[in-house]
Amino acid sequence: MLSSGDFKPVQLEDRDFFVQHYRRFPQMHSDNTFTNMVCWNYYANYRYAYVQDCVLLSSTIGGKTRYRPPIGPHNPDLLHEVMSLALRSDEERPFVVLDQGTLDWIKSLYPELKLDPERMYFEYVYLASDLALLPGKGYSTIRRQLNQFMKNCSPRVEDLGADNIAEINDFVEQWCEWKDCDSNPDLESEKEALCFALAHYEELELSGIAIRAEGKIGAISLFEGLNEDTALVHFEKGLPDCKGIYRAINAETAKILAGGYTYINRESDMGVEGIREAKMRYHPHHMVQVHMARQEELERVL
Repeated sequence: MLSSGDFKPVQLEDRDFFVQHYRRFPQMHSDNTFTNMVCWNYYANYRYAYVQDCVLLSSTIGGKTRYRPPIGPHNPDLLHEVMSLALRSDEERPFVVLDQGTLDWIKSLYPELKLDPERMYFEYVYLASDLALLPGKGYSTIRRQLNQFMKNCSPRVEDLGADNIAEINDFVEQWCEWKDCDSNPDLESEKEALCFALAHYEELELSGIAIRAEGKIGAISLFEGLNEDTALVHFEKGLPDCKGIYRAINAETAKILAGGYTYINRESDMGVEGIREAKMRYHPHHMVQVHMARQEELERVL
C-alpha cells in the first residue's frame, strides 16, 4: 500500500529526472513544474515518488498535505492508491487535479466524484502574439501607457546574466522594501522563491530580462518553456518609479517568447482582486483550471 513514507523531497539535483519525465508527459499548470516546486519548497514542502513509471507529487503547507493524480501512463489502480492516501491526510481538500485531460480520465472512472473548481488557482494563458503586439481596441489603454513609459523613462532591455545579477538581487531587496515583505508571510515566501530562482538560474536553465529605466533596474521577469507550445512566466516584478514599467516588462518578455511559443502562461491570481483585474485586462485566451476533492467526497467513492 502506498504511504507518505514512499515520498522524498524535491531537490535541485532531481531536475534532469523531471525534465526527462515531463518530455514524455508535458504539463499544463505551473504548480507541477520542477522550477516551481524547487523554488517554493521552503513554503510548500514538495515531495515526490516514482511508482510504476509515474511521478506522484505532494505538497504540505501548514502541516497539511495535498496529493495530485499520477503523472504518467494511466493506471487506475495507482490512481486509487493515491486517492486513498489523500483520504488519510488532515487537509480538508487533499486531492488536486491540475489539467483537463486528467480530470476527464478521473471522471470516467469515478463519475460520482465531485471535484470542485478552485478559481484562485486557475492560470491565465494568453496568445503570445497578443501580449507582444497589443493589437486592437482591447489593448488601447495598455498601448497608451506603454508609449508614455517609453517616452518618459528612457528604458533599456537587458538579458539576465553575470553582468547584472548582483544589481538584480539589489532590485529584489528594493521591491520587498516597497511591498513590506517582512510583514506579509505570502510576500516573504515569494521573495524566498524568487531569490532561489536567481541564485540557481543557470542550473534551472531559466531565462530572464531586466528593464533599466532612468539608469537603474526597475523591472525583471524570469521564464522558461512549459511545454511544446506554451512558455511560462514564473516571476514578473517592477518598482513604481516609472509609471508603465509593468506594461513594458510584460511586452518585452512576450516579444522574446512569441518567437518560439504560441501561448504564454502567466500563472494564477491567488484570489487577489487587484491581480485578477490586471490579468483580465490582457484578455486571456484560456484558463488552466484546477479542481479539488473534499475528504467526504473521496470517502464516498472509495
